[in-house]
Amino acid sequence: MLNVKDNETLTRVGKGTPMGELMRRYWHPIGAAAELDERPTKQVRLMGEDLVLYRDKSGTLGLIDRLCAHRRVDLSYGIPEEHGLRCMYHGWVYDETGQCVEQPFEETVHPDGRFKEKVKLAGYPVQEMAGLVFAYLGPQPTPLLPRWEQLNWDNGVRDIAISELPCNWLQCQENSVDPVHVEWLHAYMGAYRSTDRNALAQRGSGLAHQKIGFDEFEYGIIKRRLLAGKDFDDDEWKEGHPVLFPNILLVGNAARATFQFRVPVDDENTLHVSIYCHRAAPGTVAPRQDVVPYRYVPLKDENDRYILDWTFNQDYMAWITQGPIAERDKEVLGQSDVGIIMFRKQLKRNMMIIQDGGDPMNVFRGDANELLHSPVENVKFGLRAATRYVPPEAGESKAVADIEKVLATWAGHQDTSE
Repeated sequence: MLNVKDNETLTRVGKGTPMGELMRRYWHPIGAAAELDERPTKQVRLMGEDLVLYRDKSGTLGLIDRLCAHRRVDLSYGIPEEHGLRCMYHGWVYDETGQCVEQPFEETVHPDGRFKEKVKLAGYPVQEMAGLVFAYLGPQPTPLLPRWEQLNWDNGVRDIAISELPCNWLQCQENSVDPVHVEWLHAYMGAYRSTDRNALAQRGSGLAHQKIGFDEFEYGIIKRRLLAGKDFDDDEWKEGHPVLFPNILLVGNAARATFQFRVPVDDENTLHVSIYCHRAAPGTVAPRQDVVPYRYVPLKDENDRYILDWTFNQDYMAWITQGPIAERDKEVLGQSDVGIIMFRKQLKRNMMIIQDGGDPMNVFRGDANELLHSPVENVKFGLRAATRYVPPEAGESKAVADIEKVLATWAGHQDTSE
């Protein structure tokens, strides 16, 4: 267990906190690019900072303080101009750096005045990749946005799912180094909730864990499991799959991959962003995807009960019901928790690197075009991942709606968060 002070250190993400300073060294997805096609401004809260993301008429993305410096109104209701975002209250305009570049009445009264040069909001770098918008809130110089190989597959299609979780980011990420919960939260509880509860033993036995293992590698931690009836040549032990430091889980193979980002909104809320990447089979061509579709995933049904029909939602329930910030000083850890202990040590070690003036793990500089490869298992829970995308018959529509239909079919039973 952690004492209260250590738990505070690992969970608080505001400016100036140890974890807040660590997490500000990384790029975080803050939404789907397609959201800005529907409305060019979006409220964003990231690590306790209230911001507005916008796309102006020239296509430039900006992420700046949400409140206008003039009379403190909400700029998410502002008007994108050719260059910058105009406050709807008195017409002041801010560019993507947060610099005020126009003050209509002030410039009428003082045509040669330089008042606007003295007005600047916080502004943060943003980039688009794979249909997601990423933001960086840390110190300069800005590091590279990591180009994970699977996230940058060509000749494929993608799908984005977003959930807003009322809990701290750490209890979401610690789930990724907790293999044994799959056997109980997903298999056993899944059987219990079915109509055939006599099948509990049979349905759960295939996921009985005999051994778990964890290895640190250059990008984070490789998680391994040995299930009943398997040997050490099984993919889930021999290859395992990566937990990418500090807040990403990658599951997949050569055909499909799922990235899960656990983005700290503030101390007690997390934006959970999943992106499914599907690659076309060799010799085939995936449909053109001008827009990556996205959806927001509900947590509860009309009766205010957690939706537990899907693997992800079962995880969400478990994370959220630990409380806004899990009380780790009261936990009782066992042998199944060695990965969690390793991860917490990794976090503390990288906090100290920052304090010594260095770059923590997975902060990249140098070659902006380098693809980052991370090993993943090919066979999971005894099953190969879903087959690669097969294009529709000749002459069939290749519109986004068709892509979404394919993805909706794929995004179900074989996707797990584990």
